Amino acid sequence: MTPTLREQFERLALRLAELDATLADPQLAGDIQRFRALLREQAEASELVARFRRYEQRESDLAAAQELLSDPEMAALARDEISAASADMEQLHAELQAALIPRDPDDARNAFVEIRAGTGGDESALFAADLARMYLRWCERQGWRTEVLSQSDSERGGYKELVLRIEGDGVYEQLRFESGGHRVQRVPATESQGRIHTSACTVAVMPEPDAAEEVQLNPADLRIDTFRASGAGGQHVNKTDSAIRITHLPTGLVAECQDDRSQHRNKAKALAVLTARLRDKDRSERAAQEAATRKGLIGSGDRSDRIRTYNFPQGRLTDHRINLTLYKLAQIMDGDLADVMGALKAARAAEQLAQLEAGSS
Repeated sequence: MTPTLREQFERLALRLAELDATLADPQLAGDIQRFRALLREQAEASELVARFRRYEQRESDLAAAQELLSDPEMAALARDEISAASADMEQLHAELQAALIPRDPDDARNAFVEIRAGTGGDESALFAADLARMYLRWCERQGWRTEVLSQSDSERGGYKELVLRIEGDGVYEQLRFESGGHRVQRVPATESQGRIHTSACTVAVMPEPDAAEEVQLNPADLRIDTFRASGAGGQHVNKTDSAIRITHLPTGLVAECQDDRSQHRNKAKALAVLTARLRDKDRSERAAQEAATRKGLIGSGDRSDRIRTYNFPQGRLTDHRINLTLYKLAQIMDGDLADVMGALKAARAAEQLAQLEAGSS
């Protein structure tokens, strides 16, 4: 363990002592919100400090065992202890490093997923529908709740655009790496000569803003239009102008919702999507500025990036950001995304650990 990392945990131990003293103050009981926040911080710090002390103990055990190697009667026992202590220290060191990785506060949020057909015409729209099914099946496996906020159908049964809201534990943390360009290589259903075509879709995953952020939009910056919902929905949607389209005039960003019979609820959902798009725009601009000086392992998530290729003739999926290739495309398209998302999450953690090591050296 580097001296800098060791100092970080010693400072954390001092902070834990401060928290213990503060939480013992009876006057704190009058501020229940602060009390709960400090209690959570204390629990996290206590767990980390205990793990660090365990690391130090095993470090001491290792040193003691190494001193016994020169004693013929104790050498075998010492070697066993050295092996066990070294393994424990390696595991504890990895856990302590991982605990220091900064958490993105958005990771625990629900998310909006936008899928848009790109180059490739009807085939691109059909692939957009395939991607939507893939994500919906993954959500089923996770026990997440999904709803369609808006959709624009293509003539051949695909989607020109689809916006989903996904609700559950750690939704954004798992889906965040799906933002980008998705390329498909296959023989389209409309191809009579069996030629392989290449087309593409874009996916954008945005964390859902909380209620406090939703109300920060300036009403003067918004143009709100009502229109009749199209597509499925029965006779009711054909008789009322319940669908809502909101345009953010300064940026030109647009969000709409037509899935509810209530104009008020559709407006609230469209505002949430618009706020998420504005936050995503700001996030992308900041990521682009950072990428100008350092190209990240996972990439900026720019929607023009080609992040993944789905090759149907070979049954192959390739994620270009981490050079991952899997020959299980049928299972992946049926919602088995565990290997893909696990590899992307591990790559991100490895990059952050590398930065942590570089900063502490």
